[in-house]
Amino acid sequence: MTEKEKMLAGLVYKSFDEELSGERIKAKKLVHELNKLEPDEYEKRRELFLLLLGKTDGDFWIETPFRCDYGYNISIGKNFYANFNCTILDCAPIVIGDNVMFAPNVGLFAAGHPVHHEPRNAGIEYGKPITIGNNVWLCAGVIVNPGVEIGADTVIASGSVVTKNIPGGVVAGGNPCRVLRSITGEDKNYFFRREPIET
Repeated sequence: MTEKEKMLAGLVYKSFDEELSGERIKAKKLVHELNKLEPDEYEKRRELFLLLLGKTDGDFWIETPFRCDYGYNISIGKNFYANFNCTILDCAPIVIGDNVMFAPNVGLFAAGHPVHHEPRNAGIEYGKPITIGNNVWLCAGVIVNPGVEIGADTVIASGSVVTKNIPGGVVAGGNPCRVLRSITGEDKNYFFRREPIET
């Protein structure tokens, strides 16, 4: 198997072989071009993101600066929004559902390294997929670790470090992230600290 095949299979691999290094450079060039665009260059921005990302579905908006490793392992659903400083290490598939929102400084990190220093120093690493369900909101500064799945209709509180799967329909937070409460139908009547939504 090539190092890329190992990477995509979720096995340990060495990322500094010629093929993977070349693919990261290609992505970095696209990301560099994206991040230096003028704010009103909407069409060029969309064109570059379509070249970079593996799959898109309908409208999306990703604020710059943005960073990723490869781009082709990132799939986003309809109506996706990512605020400033989103970083996605996509050495494994990153699947993001419909109507997902990322606040500033969100990081999805599919990449990992062995705990023991000898294989780590030898350049061994791995990637495990991350899945974000529909209607999820990741608040500011959320970090999602390798192999995590976040269920639909969930909110992850600011500054959380998500190390394990989180079910759907909950508010979760903390380091490590844990379920704080369920989201109920009553929640649609309120916003910040239970202030009523009056339209």
